[in-house]
Amino acid sequence: MPQITIYTTATCPYCRRAKELLRKKSLEFTEIPVDNDPAGRMKMMERADGRMTVPQIFFDDMHIGGCDDLYELHYAGKLDLLLADLAR
Repeated sequence: MPQITIYTTATCPYCRRAKELLRKKSLEFTEIPVDNDPAGRMKMMERADGRMTVPQIFFDDMHIGGCDDLYELHYAGKLDLLLADLAR
């Protein structure tokens, strides 16, 4: 399985929704809260091509995007395929 990283803030409903889907799929992930962490937010922005919003989700070094991007993959049936491909 790929290393899943999600950058979040405590009050973000999209962060909660993205984590909910990952948990529903029994996927382990590392959560990096960036609420009061300017250096962490800068690292997130560097990895996410300048995106400032949360969540920002990564599978290994592949930038998935935000919550809507994750759900789009899920609803299109591509999330499981991507995870299986990255697990090889």
